[in-house]
Amino acid sequence: MSNRFWSPLVRQLTPYVPGEQPKLRNLVKLNTNENPYGPSPQVLEAIQAELSDALRLYPDPNAERLKQAIADYYGVTPAQVFVGNGSDEVLAHIFHGLFQHPLPLLFPDITYSFYPVYCGLYGIDFVTVPLAEDFSLRIADYLRPNGGIIFANPNAPTGCLLPLTDIAWLLEHNPDSVVVVDEAYIDFGGETAITLVDRYPNLLVTQTLSKSRSLAGLRVGLAVGHADLIEALERIKNSFNSYPLDRLAIAGAVAAFADREHFQRCCQAVIDSRSALVQALGELGFTVLPSAANFIFARQPHHDAAQLAAALRAAGIIVRHFRQPRIDQFLRISIGNPEQNAALLAALTRILASGH
Repeated sequence: MSNRFWSPLVRQLTPYVPGEQPKLRNLVKLNTNENPYGPSPQVLEAIQAELSDALRLYPDPNAERLKQAIADYYGVTPAQVFVGNGSDEVLAHIFHGLFQHPLPLLFPDITYSFYPVYCGLYGIDFVTVPLAEDFSLRIADYLRPNGGIIFANPNAPTGCLLPLTDIAWLLEHNPDSVVVVDEAYIDFGGETAITLVDRYPNLLVTQTLSKSRSLAGLRVGLAVGHADLIEALERIKNSFNSYPLDRLAIAGAVAAFADREHFQRCCQAVIDSRSALVQALGELGFTVLPSAANFIFARQPHHDAAQLAAALRAAGIIVRHFRQPRIDQFLRISIGNPEQNAALLAALTRILASGH
């Protein structure tokens, strides 16, 4: 009887399931792609400076300071920038404002699992396009009638990167559809498609400060594209929540874009650790997909992935296992700091030697 007041829509929803956030201490947590390194000290200083009596006042509903900082960083205008409460909220507005069309939305069969959830929430028809056998995205497969295209680049959970030349080709061959490139992990080995937005009015690029800028706890996301696309998102946002970013988030995010040295140093540390981890896993017999993200997607041909994940958990190390077809023998492993990665490798060495 507890759900008798639900609307019909709620009954049919299948919500997104985020990565586990365990409460146990002393865990090596490599399951949610959080950055192993903290945010810039300038971010913490900016947030501290914002802690004042001014918290009784509403924040800037348009986050003008942050839009200007993002515009300056990427060489665009503030009118080409949208910001929201994490990139998931930005994506929700995109689905709501740009993808509700008669023709189906297209996205890969293996990708960020929030996409079909948004389709269910907003009543959007969609078709999943299979990735190639090597889990790469085949752009020619998207030459079909569609009401929009979205994909993560690098893809999640595979980590595979689509080059900008392929993205440009996709845009040129879908001039009447919005193409959204979800760049949550782009700073760990790719080149942003934001460089293409002035050439293609149908391109929208989303990013987050959760990964490369170590601000998952602050919830700041953004989109960059043609001003007409941004205006659509603003109309949705101002019909939903006109104050999505609080004073602390705006101040911290502005400071994060200002400290380029810290950002570049942390990204390079993750990239270096990823290379070392891929090599070490290869020596343990793992097959690892090429990754441009802050995680890797790996399988051990002679050991069941679910059993490996359970054995690692018993050893105090958490990784992500998906029970989805085609990828149920892979583990997604976030790149930790050198100590965390060493603990992972030591545990795997023991587990594989024991035959579990």
